[in-house]
Amino acid sequence: MEKEELQRGIEAILFAAGECVEVSRLCLALEADPQEIRSAADSLADELSFNRRGIRILRLEDGYQMVSSGEMADSITKALETRKPPKLSASQMEALTIIAYYQPATKAMVEQIRGVDSSYSISALLNKKLIEEAGRLNVPGRPIQYRTTTGFLRTFGLSSLEELPECERISFGEVPLDENAAEGT
Repeated sequence: MEKEELQRGIEAILFAAGECVEVSRLCLALEADPQEIRSAADSLADELSFNRRGIRILRLEDGYQMVSSGEMADSITKALETRKPPKLSASQMEALTIIAYYQPATKAMVEQIRGVDSSYSISALLNKKLIEEAGRLNVPGRPIQYRTTTGFLRTFGLSSLEELPECERISFGEVPLDENAAEGT
């Protein structure tokens, strides 16, 4: 299939889907290999961006999604009379940060790092579709594990989790030293 045909197919599928479509699904639908799909989709994304069109193609992990251009946000808001989504509270942002860096993470892990109950924050992040369940931990009680979603990547303008800024991570399992023992008293 020619590159222009692939681009038309990708554009139509992404428009109709309204959500992220994995490269593997595009390969099956368009009968092309992953390299051809990525090349055509990236080229289409570049073309839309270069020509400052009202839509963009975003690469999200191993998939693509059609979105409106950020430059058109005010016009879209006026036309559709939509409101901006509510901002994240400080507690929600803390919980989301912990899950993003330690995923899959349990509620207990989030609470251990934050030092407070995080039930409401995790529930709010699930409702906002920024995190999702990622199975259960194989320990007594089988707590739910959480991970970020493609909605998280899109909201924060990331293509993948590798683009998260570096941060110092807390090592679990280390026993803190008694202050008197550390001083040698």
